[in-house]
Order: sequence, then C-alpha cells, then structure tokens
Amino acid sequence: MGQLITPEALLLDFGGVLVATTGRPGWAGELAAELSDQLSRAGTPELTVDEIRTDLEAGAAADSYWKNAMSRPPTPRELTHREFWTDFVAADWPPGPRAWVTAHASVLCRRMGELRQHRAHREGIPELLDTAAAAGIPVGVVSNALSGAVHRDYLERTGLVKQLAVQIYSDEMGIRKPHPELILLAARALGVPVGRTWYVGDNFDRDVLCARRAGAGAAVLMEAPGTYQRPYAVRAVPDAIVPDPVALRTLLLEAL
Repeated sequence: MGQLITPEALLLDFGGVLVATTGRPGWAGELAAELSDQLSRAGTPELTVDEIRTDLEAGAAADSYWKNAMSRPPTPRELTHREFWTDFVAADWPPGPRAWVTAHASVLCRRMGELRQHRAHREGIPELLDTAAAAGIPVGVVSNALSGAVHRDYLERTGLVKQLAVQIYSDEMGIRKPHPELILLAARALGVPVGRTWYVGDNFDRDVLCARRAGAGAAVLMEAPGTYQRPYAVRAVPDAIVPDPVALRTLLLEAL
C-alpha cells in the first residue's frame, strides 16, 4: 500500500463503518404481531401471526439474495418499498392485506429497520469525525438502505448528524451501490472532485467496487463481520484495509 492522497472529503458507509449492527432474532415475530393487529383493525384479518412472520422472514431472505445479484450490473437500481412488500413479502396474500401493506410500504420498511437490528457507533468514530472537522474535511454518508429514514433517525438521536455534511441513501435515490452515481452525488453535494475523496466501506462487491466505478481518490475497506464473506469473486481491490475507525483515523492523520 502506498501513500494515499490527502482527501478533500471523507465518504463513509453507514452499517459496518459508522455503525456496528447486530441482528435481533425476534424481529419478525414482533413485526408480525404488530402487523396482524393493524390488519385486523383495517378489516382484513385473513392471516395469522405465524403466516405473516413466515413471509416476513422469506421476504428478508429473498431481499438478501437480490442485493447480492445487484452488485453485478454496472448501474443497479434499488428495490422500492412497495416492491419489497408487494412482491417479496405479500405476493401470495389475499387482496385485502396485500393492498394494505402496499399502501403503507414506506412506514413498514421503516418499522422493520427499527426492529431488525441493534445499532451503536463503532469505537473511534467520534474521534475520527473530530479529526476530519479539525482538518476542514467534510464527512458524508453514502449507504445502501431499505429505509434511509432509520439511519437518519439514528444519526439524529445520537447527535452524530451534527458532524455530517451530507447523507445519501439508496432507497431515497432509487439506485444502489455499486452504482457510481451514489458517490458522485455526495461529491457534487460537497463541491469536491470525486478524485479527491476517500470512500470507506465494509464490502468488496458493493463498496470497493462502487469507489472504483466512481473514480474515488481512494477506496478504503474497513473490516466488519461479513467483510470477507463475498457472495462471489470480486476483482476490485482496495487501496487500504483498516480494522476499525481508530485505524482509519491514523490513516487519515498520515495522509494529512
């Protein structure tokens, strides 16, 4: 690894870089119980809680496979909230419940995101953001998300949003990494040439590849659970690999 360019902007993935996430095993049951109650009150009580839970888990699994496949096209689109609920969860539901979840898809995606994972910022993130601020380097978030609103809520709640200049989420833009436009959007919003940015993510097939396609000044891979569980061979290689935000801060100080 050679010396990296001095960045004029630092672009970070959300999950795996800014935030460590851990799954909540009971999320599908909780959401199924809530949804069953909502459907009953809406006058469409045809499904049991177990049936809803089973289809929620199946939809989440199908979504995961779809996301892996979408790392192959050069400019992949994002799944819409309506598509997730109508096609991946409720494809075989009676017309009433299917129409209801379709109409409330965005709210349901947000609630699913709230229930599905625990989130906490990774050790060293506050210090990293402070160092970037002291150096006059704006920091942005560029992330794939089923519901970017959940990420925005977390950053607002924890106060980290105060140190972020821009947030770009795939569901809000209609495209997903490794589509290069997501990184280009952030660079343009910050008024920084993309070739003078660092993009930091935790996946080869979405993050490193996206940085390469966008022409980022450096593609930095931050290790997280699942980083090396690549769904298939990926030829994109990062400029640097760091284990955590503490090491990323050290890398940034060296570049400065």
